[in-house]
Amino acid sequence: MKRLMIAATAALTLLLGGCATTIRSDVTTFHQWPEQLADKTYVFEAPPAQDDTLEWRSYQNMVRGELARLGFQDAGAAGTPTLQVAMRFMTVDVPVRVIEPVYSHFDHYWMPRSAFMRPYRRGYGYWRGWHSPFYDPFWYGTPMYQESIVHHYKRDLQLGIKSVKDGKRLFDVTVNNLSRTMSTPQVMPALVHSAFAEFPGVSGVARTVELKREAK
Repeated sequence: MKRLMIAATAALTLLLGGCATTIRSDVTTFHQWPEQLADKTYVFEAPPAQDDTLEWRSYQNMVRGELARLGFQDAGAAGTPTLQVAMRFMTVDVPVRVIEPVYSHFDHYWMPRSAFMRPYRRGYGYWRGWHSPFYDPFWYGTPMYQESIVHHYKRDLQLGIKSVKDGKRLFDVTVNNLSRTMSTPQVMPALVHSAFAEFPGVSGVARTVELKREAK
């Protein structure tokens, strides 16, 4: 019996460990990306002083990793890059008011359910209430209403790449995401990856990108 309990616990652990959350984002890209770009060195545009936080720098490292995957090289402070990368992000709390009907147990048990009574039958006990195969919420009494606030979080990530030589914009992408997850650092890796999915992609076409995030 003890071995059986251990096996069941292990199976449940594996099942819960395999759960994943789908992060769905709306991605819109506009670009004039050159067919041939021999030099892919870049530098990040310096953000405004109030935005230069440790959080911003951690997301910058995520973008740096995606760019490295695509063959770009960070020129660093002493380099002479040909491209400049800009990044902006914003998180907005969107509270939603939810009103739901609440029925009491008393109403559910005692209110009539039909205009047709079930007659008494020997061996089946006494008649208890009304019976109908059809559902009607008004037959359960007048409900009370419960109000609650549900928080959704709207996140916008904007990335741009332009030429250092003439300032020409080469790539602009916007990633929009709405979820119940309060923590931006949990969602941002998926947003950054979605921004560069199928790079440079089809210009001027909005698409939905879905990624799986394993639950910890």
